[in-house]
Amino acid sequence: MANRRNSTWIKVWNTTKNKFVLTALVFLTWLTFFDKNDFLTTSAYRYKLHQLRAEKVYYEEEIRKNKAYLEHLETNPDNLERFAREEYLMKKDNEEIFVIVEGQPVSEDAAEE
Repeated sequence: MANRRNSTWIKVWNTTKNKFVLTALVFLTWLTFFDKNDFLTTSAYRYKLHQLRAEKVYYEEEIRKNKAYLEHLETNPDNLERFAREEYLMKKDNEEIFVIVEGQPVSEDAAEE
């Protein structure tokens, strides 16, 4: 049995001494670890590309939603006025605005005033 193992290793050793096999092994090692476009870098680039494509889809959808919302605001002046009042707390000259924030406790100083 030991003789068989030795003969197998001798065959492997003799095969690796072949200049073509040795050249191929060096070439594959170089491409896998040391080249500018090695396997590890390429896989990292592919992962990043996948992430960027997913972000692109997300942002394209957001752009589509925002364009539809902008068109909705531009077509009807009442919608634009409502948006300005809600988002920027704009008011007419003869109005007062009271902002009610839910979920925050009222301090004693504010309750006394």
